Amino acid sequence: MLIFHRLKHAIIILVALLAASVASFAQTADEAFTRLAADSYSDTSRAIEILVSTAHPNASLIIEALGDGRLLVGAGGVVVKTAAGGLVDARTGHALTAAPAGLKTVRLNNSVRRAVQAALGGLSLLNPDPGKRISAAEAVFKSRDAGLLPIVEAAIGKETDPRALAALRQAQAAILIAKPDAQPLDRVAAVEVLRERGDQDALAALRGLSGEITPTLRDAQSRAVAAIEGRLKLWAVVQNLWYGLSLGSVLLLAAIGLAITFGVMGVINMAHGEMVMLGAYTTFVVQELIRTNAPWLFDWSLAIALPAAFIVAGAVGIAIERGVIRFLYGRPLETLLATWGISLMLQQAVRTAFGPTNREVGAPAFMSGAFELGGLAITYNRLWIIVFAALVFAALLAILKLTPMGLQMRAVTQNRRMASAMGIRTGRIDALTFGLGSGVAGLAGVALSQIDNVSPNLGQSYIIDSFMVVVFGGVGNLWGTLVGAMTLGVANKLLEPYAGAVLGKIALLVCIILFIQKRPRGLFALKGRAVEA
Repeated sequence: MLIFHRLKHAIIILVALLAASVASFAQTADEAFTRLAADSYSDTSRAIEILVSTAHPNASLIIEALGDGRLLVGAGGVVVKTAAGGLVDARTGHALTAAPAGLKTVRLNNSVRRAVQAALGGLSLLNPDPGKRISAAEAVFKSRDAGLLPIVEAAIGKETDPRALAALRQAQAAILIAKPDAQPLDRVAAVEVLRERGDQDALAALRGLSGEITPTLRDAQSRAVAAIEGRLKLWAVVQNLWYGLSLGSVLLLAAIGLAITFGVMGVINMAHGEMVMLGAYTTFVVQELIRTNAPWLFDWSLAIALPAAFIVAGAVGIAIERGVIRFLYGRPLETLLATWGISLMLQQAVRTAFGPTNREVGAPAFMSGAFELGGLAITYNRLWIIVFAALVFAALLAILKLTPMGLQMRAVTQNRRMASAMGIRTGRIDALTFGLGSGVAGLAGVALSQIDNVSPNLGQSYIIDSFMVVVFGGVGNLWGTLVGAMTLGVANKLLEPYAGAVLGKIALLVCIILFIQKRPRGLFALKGRAVEA
């Protein structure tokens, strides 16, 4: 009997506590909707906190609608406008048959928008998709909203995915660092978590340490900041090396055609940059035709533009060689002036046809976006350009080493008179060589259209650098061109943080001039009786 009475009293107490909890929930929910109806920025922000902290069943619906400008208040209370145009009671989630009187949109400012983003991030921490949980944890990490700490800790207790768990712990650490009343030992542990993360966001969070700072916490913060700064400096050097390889690939594409024509024909072709420009504009024309007639082929636009650009630039190159340059062999100054005049004519022709403004060339889906490798940010377009430059280089090596035309080109390069005496038609080789070099420049234009502005002046940005690469590497030597392009690209990017872009390029030019004084034929000089004469 005594046990029965005690069990009865326990049930009564439990029911009373449950009723009090329900009443408290209803009271806090009522407060949230009252504050939303007040339509003031501070009340709206507080309402968001209440909805999240009480885990209201319609919290996601309400906060998403608020962020999208679909949360309305009126005589009937708070109403959500659905994407289809219907109305839903925010408190119950039931559809409304008639619109309440006096509806108006709940206003937003930057502070409320940040609260909305942080709240949505917190509510997404329990999403079934691990990727969405990681994204939500990143949003909480950046917001450092102390009101989301209970949700983060609850999510940590339920998390099974290692990557999502690490992201949640980092979000918890960022909140604890920014929470002045957090326990000192918890904040020391948070410092170690941020130290392991080791990026700029973690460094910013550590520098934002506030509140009571014990000597142990201060020492941990100092060591963590020093470790992260050292790591970031190392990654900055690696990032500049990557940028240097990327720039070197661009220079290789722009200069390799010039190396062929300069080496075989001895012609200083100042119109080589305009061959690059023609390749870029060919890409633009191809994409415009695809957008107009076959938009489903857009991701194949570059594959279609590559042969088109090679043919267009190569045909123009052959026309220039047959029409002008073949009459000027042996007179380098005249060829320089003639090709410079041709470059101006080509620029003006393109300016007349397409206008002086930049033209938009889109990137296919596989070249869009980026990914991170440690602390290294790699964009897909730069990565594909490096791969493309390597393929072009390999293809040209194969042509020079494995084809009859390549054999004849090498013979003309080494000794033009002897090659002619052996029956090689040097005039034909000159035309084909100039066309090949110009076609490769057109391929470079396709690649450059993905990372640079397509304008009539596109080629002028690369012509001087191309000549620097060719002279430094060795005239007519493809391996010298490769080494010269990569050396100049990496050196340029390593100097930029210290000397600036302009001074860095000037310093490189001075170094190349001094180098040429010692090795007039560049790094890899060609062998042959004529070239050694």
